Amino acid sequence: MASPAEVRPIESRTVGDLVTTELRRSILTGALPPGQSFSLRELASRLDVSFIPVREALRNLESEGLVVIRPGRSVTIAPIDFDDLHAIYRLRRLLEPDLARRSCTRISDAELTRLERDAADFGDPDRSMDAIYDAHRDFHLALFGSAATAWDVRVLTTLWRAAERYIRIGFGLLDPDPEEHHRRRHAHESLLSVYRRRDPDAAARAVDEHLDHNEKMAGAALGTAAAGLQARETAG
Repeated sequence: MASPAEVRPIESRTVGDLVTTELRRSILTGALPPGQSFSLRELASRLDVSFIPVREALRNLESEGLVVIRPGRSVTIAPIDFDDLHAIYRLRRLLEPDLARRSCTRISDAELTRLERDAADFGDPDRSMDAIYDAHRDFHLALFGSAATAWDVRVLTTLWRAAERYIRIGFGLLDPDPEEHHRRRHAHESLLSVYRRRDPDAAARAVDEHLDHNEKMAGAALGTAAAGLQARETAG
């Protein structure tokens, strides 16, 4: 018989975990739009759950910068703006090039070969936006994995989740262009080519340039989205 002091294995996910996952997905995909406010009653009704797991989920999402909890029983989906975008990428530049510098000399040839196959799939025009982003996150986590500590992964995950809405906007606007799929594939194959050289400085520069491109793409998409919103409001 297990001692009461022992840590017990988790047998299933809690309702709070499931609500957190679904609300996060809805925010990242835009189903719950930036800047819009909801009552806890409304969210609980949509999810067909009680207030308690919704409150738990919202606290988790507030720590990720995805919602703003208001006094009383309401929450606002965090707005998207340029200052947040720049702050996210400033922090990513402090961490990711350094991880690239160290991981490029540790990652195995076999892992690079596997990632080359994954990078080739980025050129598939039939992949959904969810599949693209999931694969993109997994690719970069594997790229840094040989040097990343558990704390690195925690911080990276938080920053990547914060950046995801911006990247999804950018990918979504560019996705209809067949050349974007080719560019996406080439960009990641180029990172792997630099890694193959086992040059720490070159790997750090390549990752920094990759981040710079993604930030500019997301910024341009924000500008386009904002202009479209303003035009609709003017026309209305």
